[in-house]
Amino acid sequence: MSAIGTIFGAIKSIFKPAAELVDNLHTSQEEKMKLINELANAEFQIQEKVLDYETQILEVKASAINTESKGESWLQRNWRPITMLTFLVLILLDCFGLFAVTLPARIWTLLELGIGGYVIGRSLEKIAPQFKDVIIQKREKK
Repeated sequence: MSAIGTIFGAIKSIFKPAAELVDNLHTSQEEKMKLINELANAEFQIQEKVLDYETQILEVKASAINTESKGESWLQRNWRPITMLTFLVLILLDCFGLFAVTLPARIWTLLELGIGGYVIGRSLEKIAPQFKDVIIQKREKK
């Protein structure tokens, strides 16, 4: 499950007991519906703030990667790909048994994080402007 999915799950788990409590109230159906609607609205507002926060984080990450890719130094522009290629070579050598000892499991974890971060970072760099436009359009419609 993604981090945002986990956060939304936590938000839902906070509001679910309150919604169940409303269902058990001895009051009119109209009052119950009003309370449920207010709870749903509060949940939506919290989720919207979480999305805004996540959008800001993605924009900062994309900006950092974009700045690196446009840097003046060749090394500044290429350190991520070089690092990932180095890990790839190490793992290939390990897979073919060309090392005297096997690489520790931490190397695999580093590779997973590195490739994930690199792929996600490059993807964010490409989609962040469109994602930002969608959020802005959504806010303007309100």
